[in-house]
Amino acid sequence: MRDERRWRTDRLESFSDGVFAIAVTLLVLEIGVQGDWRADPLRAVLDLWPEYLAYIVSFATIGAIWLGHSAVTSYLQGTDRVLSRVNLLVLLAVSFLPFPTKLLGQFLSEERGERVATTMLGLNLFLASLLLYVFWRTALARGHVAPDADDVDLALVTRRLTPGLLGYGVLIATGLAFPLVAVGGYLLVALALVLPSPWRRRRTTEGSEAAAGT
Repeated sequence: MRDERRWRTDRLESFSDGVFAIAVTLLVLEIGVQGDWRADPLRAVLDLWPEYLAYIVSFATIGAIWLGHSAVTSYLQGTDRVLSRVNLLVLLAVSFLPFPTKLLGQFLSEERGERVATTMLGLNLFLASLLLYVFWRTALARGHVAPDADDVDLALVTRRLTPGLLGYGVLIATGLAFPLVAVGGYLLVALALVLPSPWRRRRTTEGSEAAAGT
């Protein structure tokens, strides 16, 4: 046991949930019709497709990070000054996402700006995923995970939160030449993390049965 004061997690969770909620809300506030839309309202709405796409990608990513963050905090029996500060770094990356989302919505259909916007979004997504993984590893290393947590479940959480360094690297590089392809890749990564995983449920069930001796 470390000779350090252990803090309760309720304020950390409440503050984090508030930041996640604000970040998601700010995403939709960036969507808006520009110029004179009265001549052809339908066309004006359809022309916003880059903003819709950017919103969906960032919303799915924030949703995935929130789910991962919730999984981590569900195992915590406390926190301390180090873990709380790592959590602030996670929130820093999450709360910054509305900015590259706005850039992507504005420049995805413009050749000169789409590569910059796509690259900034990719780097932000990767940083948020990496910091969430660091948050989990810090909790494990500093002994804040409940001692009665199942080892199989902890291994699954670790695997689920481990960022795909190669995948993000490939997508960021792809965005320099094919921005729209990279954005589609970011969306698929986020959806893979948000949608329920049958494999994960099967592994968890098998682990529980093995622990029960069935």
